[in-house]
Amino acid sequence: MTTPIKNSTKTELAVEFGRSMSELRTYTRQQIQLKIKEHAINITFEMLEVMGCLWRKDGINQQEIADLTLRDKSSMTYLLDNLVKRTLVKRVEDGNDRRNKLIYLTKEGNELREQLNPWVAEVYEMASEEVDVNNLQNGIALVNKMINNLKNR
Repeated sequence: MTTPIKNSTKTELAVEFGRSMSELRTYTRQQIQLKIKEHAINITFEMLEVMGCLWRKDGINQQEIADLTLRDKSSMTYLLDNLVKRTLVKRVEDGNDRRNKLIYLTKEGNELREQLNPWVAEVYEMASEEVDVNNLQNGIALVNKMINNLKNR
């Protein structure tokens, strides 16, 4: 990890900030993958991201999940096929549009949440150790502002 120099330009600081966020994601992913392996759970990190979307809002379509996880529709099809095979999710025809399938958690998918949440939370607690809540809130606001700046171009 590099430390930004006091006299860095705004652009240089933005670049370093982006690199740091990427590094945080990499280390978080590695820690969660270790927990998955330790607990011998038959799921990948990518599948866990999809499950996380459904734990927050069950019964959404494939495109919504792809948008939330920043994946293309074809890779989402592959992930969902594998989650269906593991009986963690099911596809249900949308009553308003028969071409559209809504993705729902199964009983097993909901049970997995109870198993995974404590140690996923542990990883984020480790990451945020000695970090003030206000700093986290300000960081979220900052990242969202930067995202909106790029989205609105």
